[in-house]
Amino acid sequence: MNKPVLVIMAAGMGSRFGGTGLKQMAAVDDEGQVIIDFSMYDAYLAGFRDVICIIKEEMREDFENIVAKKVRSKLNIHYAYQKMDMLPKGYEIPEGRVKPWGTSHAVLCAKELVNGPFAVINADDFYGRSAYKTIFDYLSKPHGDAEHAIVGYILKNTLSENGTVSRGVCEVDENGRLVDIVERLKIDRRGYTEDGGLTFTPLDENTVVSMNFFGFQKSFMDELEKRFPDFLDEGLKADPKKCEYLLPRTVDKLIKEGCASVQTLLSSDSWYGITYSEDLPAVKVKIKEMKDAGKYPKRLWD
Repeated sequence: MNKPVLVIMAAGMGSRFGGTGLKQMAAVDDEGQVIIDFSMYDAYLAGFRDVICIIKEEMREDFENIVAKKVRSKLNIHYAYQKMDMLPKGYEIPEGRVKPWGTSHAVLCAKELVNGPFAVINADDFYGRSAYKTIFDYLSKPHGDAEHAIVGYILKNTLSENGTVSRGVCEVDENGRLVDIVERLKIDRRGYTEDGGLTFTPLDENTVVSMNFFGFQKSFMDELEKRFPDFLDEGLKADPKKCEYLLPRTVDKLIKEGCASVQTLLSSDSWYGITYSEDLPAVKVKIKEMKDAGKYPKRLWD
């Protein structure tokens, strides 16, 4: 069995600060380190040794110099490129489309590099060290081709004080199996809204949510590839400029069709991320607290 690899969706790095690449990324400590540095460090301690970074091709030089170069003595870094024109035969980019095709498409772009079980994370979310160990241990054990996992978080531990966030709202059965996941694009402490904030549907603060931290068997790549044309047929009719092929929706379809089972690995850690630039000061405080407590060294890879 191949050792699990980590796939990092990093094509959108820096975009939260109005840019298109790494130079817009904000440091979360005085040493100039960014969230992905801590993600790779925690993944290394958990046992991961190979990391596939999904980026825009034009980002490679910056990514290598700012992120990858300093970790290459510990981690094997591989690159996959998310390109708008990576489409099935017979499909074209619709006129006026500038938005990427979403997280399922991003992961699919790494298909040729994946030879066994793999975990998936966002580049700009701080997940907590225990999550990496939990998913690595799960993927390191024998499972069926259609037996996957998700790291679930408690909703109240994942909210921003500066605006709404997108989360996959999960329903989990008594055996810890995921039975339903619905992507809600605008959630805050009032619940979720689908009308621009005019009304909110309450959500229990202890609801389990997805932060796009999944553990998949290699066969999941085949499912992504097989289902992409169906998504395009439906999405391009409904909203050709903005439709997105999203991981939570793909996972939900697999579950509903009986094509996969997904074990929920619950994390009690708090999420930290920079959904809004106003989130940055609070994230810096949390990182400093963890360093002061000895959880992280001053410079991660020294």
